[in-house]
Amino acid sequence: MMRNIVAGNWKSNKSINESREWMNEMSELASELPSDVRVMVAPPTPYLAALAESKPSNVILASQNVSATNTGAYTGEYTAEMLVSCGVSFALIGHSERREYYGDSDSVVVEKISRCVEAGLGVVLCCGEQLEIRKAGTHEDMISAQLNYALNGITDVDPLNFVIAYEPIWAIGTGLTASAEQAGEMHTFIRKLLGEKFGSYRAGQISILYGGSCKPSNASELFANEDVDGGLIGGASLNTADFIKIIIAAGE
Repeated sequence: MMRNIVAGNWKSNKSINESREWMNEMSELASELPSDVRVMVAPPTPYLAALAESKPSNVILASQNVSATNTGAYTGEYTAEMLVSCGVSFALIGHSERREYYGDSDSVVVEKISRCVEAGLGVVLCCGEQLEIRKAGTHEDMISAQLNYALNGITDVDPLNFVIAYEPIWAIGTGLTASAEQAGEMHTFIRKLLGEKFGSYRAGQISILYGGSCKPSNASELFANEDVDGGLIGGASLNTADFIKIIIAAGE
């Protein structure tokens, strides 16, 4: 089964016209993308429906967020069903910025996963530790706690629709990057946790992405690790040339 995935998270960047231009550039180069890498992009939410109509067939559309609630009197929220109806295939859940700035606690993460599973929306579950946790040497404890809480009550997952993204928070937008060895060690640890939860066969099918300042200059080294299956790319995904270089690195 193909585990390689490169996912772009644009965060709060680009106008609708800039987004369309990016998608047009990807369409022109779509035939050059490696066939053994799934390509995913998460633009700002207002653009999702429009971009679903213009994206190349080998680019998967994702949402940066999803509501923890279903349809109802929840002003400003958008449900998993709404995203599916707009042509969206995945949602990012538990991103460190959502956890830190917008109150996405572990319990909220659990509710969001449930809503996605109910709607048939794929999940990219994010986990990661702060610099002080890493320095204290308790990063594995934190990741274990995050994942065990998020996956409590889930007995099995479809590896085509369930992805883990490890994002060392201390390496996001700081100029710091986890070494290839650090990334590899954590991804192997996460794979072991998934094996304890779902069995080694299923764990071996689940894609685990690295999400900490991955760029063209370090992508090949990071992706060389057996348990690093690709990347959740922030800033480097805003430029199609850089993004494609990372995609190619994932297919090497």
